[in-house]
Amino acid sequence: MKSLDQLILPTDLRYHKEHTWIKNDGETCLVGISDCAQDQLGEVAFVDMPEPGTHFNANDEFGTVESLKSVNALFMPVSGTVVEKNTALEDTPTLINASCYKEGWIIRIKADDDTEADGLLDSEAYRQGL
Repeated sequence: MKSLDQLILPTDLRYHKEHTWIKNDGETCLVGISDCAQDQLGEVAFVDMPEPGTHFNANDEFGTVESLKSVNALFMPVSGTVVEKNTALEDTPTLINASCYKEGWIIRIKADDDTEADGLLDSEAYRQGL
């Protein structure tokens, strides 16, 4: 496992205390799991993702990520509606291990409130909470 100083935690993201991240990319936001989460899980074997059109409130469980070690719930960082799921993860769930912030994103959402993510942790606060 990586040490705290080895974790990659981009500063342009906001982090939920339950190890998901969110990135505003214009009209929508990408959601995925942090480098810390994927590192602790080990090789990801399966990702259970919600269908587009499903609405979640902040902190709701929106799916699971499974590895050989465990099955972990995924928690929504902000309230919003799923507009897309990363179908590439269906065939290649290890994209999360290889690129958790790029190709390994999990869902794209339309946030209910564009400012809600401002209340989440920045990269330094997230690192300090680990």
